[in-house]
Amino acid sequence: MAEIKVVSFRVGEEVYAVDIMKIDSISEWMKTMKLPGLPVFMIGVANLRGEVIPIIDTRVKFMLEKKEDHSQDRIVVVFVEDKKIGIVVDEVKEVLTLTQDQLEEPPTAGKKGSGFISAIAKLEDRMLMIIDIDKVLTTEELIKIDNVVEQL
Repeated sequence: MAEIKVVSFRVGEEVYAVDIMKIDSISEWMKTMKLPGLPVFMIGVANLRGEVIPIIDTRVKFMLEKKEDHSQDRIVVVFVEDKKIGIVVDEVKEVLTLTQDQLEEPPTAGKKGSGFISAIAKLEDRMLMIIDIDKVLTTEELIKIDNVVEQL
């Protein structure tokens, strides 16, 4: 039986998860640099071990209320195509191993922009949204991010 290992995290009131193979690292909040012309969903860029990483405000991307104080947040650095991108989450929860029979297709009649939800995991006492991290950002948004990082 196929299994998938995921890292779960909270954004707002909801808990999401990403395939552990798409995660580079998890870090505490770090100083970011705002650049002119940033897309609305970008907080800025950060220096992570000598590498400039774009930082995405997951709350804005998921159409939730924006928050100003990120000091308690975590940054999950994920691989999107061939790039490293930091996504800001409220809390990293746990690493889980999910079996195929715990996963269900997401409902099709959902919020606009929820096409990045690849599955719903049914756990004993809760449900978990599995994110296809490669679908969170559109091709146009990735190009904008590349343009911002290239300015540096």
